[in-house]
Order: sequence, then C-alpha cells, then structure tokens
Amino acid sequence: MQASKEGQTDQVAPGRWLPDLRKIEFPDRTAHLIFWPVALLGLGLDLWTKSAVFAWLRTRPGNVVEIIDGVLTLRIALNDGAAFNIAAGKQSLLITVSAIALAVILGVFLLGGMKQRVAQVALGLFAAGVCGNLWDRAFNDGLVRDFIDVVYWPGRHWPSFNVADSMLCVAVGLLVVTTLFTDLSCRKHDPPQR
Repeated sequence: MQASKEGQTDQVAPGRWLPDLRKIEFPDRTAHLIFWPVALLGLGLDLWTKSAVFAWLRTRPGNVVEIIDGVLTLRIALNDGAAFNIAAGKQSLLITVSAIALAVILGVFLLGGMKQRVAQVALGLFAAGVCGNLWDRAFNDGLVRDFIDVVYWPGRHWPSFNVADSMLCVAVGLLVVTTLFTDLSCRKHDPPQR
C-alpha cells in the first residue's frame, strides 16, 4: 500500500505496468462502424488506384498523362523512402516503423477512449494510409507506388504522392481541427480557475 497526499491509501501491485482494464473506455459500436469501414475502404481505394493508374499509365506515351496543363499530372513514380524521400533504401526500417505506427493507431482507437466521431474517422484514415504504403513496401520490392504530380509554383513540383499519402494528410488535418474545436469548447464550458 502507498499513501497518497490526501492521506488515502492506494492499492498498487509491485511491478504492475498494465493499465486497469476496468477503467479503460473501449470504443462503442458506432465507433467500430466508423473506424473499420473507413480503414478498409480507404485501403481498398488506395491499392485499387495504384494498380489501375499504373496499368493505365503504362499504356500511355512516356507513362505520363496531363490532367490540368501545367498543374496536375499523373506519372509513374516509385519511391523507396518515406515522405520527401526520408530513409531512402531502408526497406526494413520503413516496414518496421509502419508496423509500429499501425499498432499505435489500433491501440489509440481500441484503448484511447476517443469519443469524437471526427477523430475516429481520422484514425481510420491513418490506418488506411499506413496500411496502403506498408503493403507496397512489403510486397512491391520496398517501392511505394506514387502517381500524383502537382506543380505548386511554376517549375516547382511537390514530391509525387498517392491516395494513401492524401489520406494521411487529411487525417492530420482532421485531428488538428478536432483538437482546436475541442479545446475551445472545453474553455467555454469549464468554470474559470481561481
């Protein structure tokens, strides 16, 4: 037994490191009906677009199709690194990091007690994006299939990306917006501290 500051005693088992499962708020049914379809449909959409667009581009001259002249092009691009070509050529490291990221996402969804529906959508998008690129790294010789090429300034191209990358960016945006609005609403409803 340990004495707390208020003089109360808390029961603590020696060497205990797991959280008390009785105190964890598991996701409700609606959360599962949001997260899993978003994750699975997102993964399916990513893998399908990679396969379909790459097959179509291979039939085009130069493997390139201009969608919006000077702004948006579809082209075959194989990336052996992460975002902005970080850790290029380190397939084992990138697979390990992706697998850990997926485990963390699932842990946050299943054990994090996240009640905001938008955050659950964001976690589903994160899972889909990580799985889509992990699939490529594991089953495409360590190469992620990218095909969207955007010119953001004359002569300047954003690094090529794919649907999985887009889902990851949308997920980050949703979490930022959710955090901002949750923080603001908490300040409105919390009594002022004295």
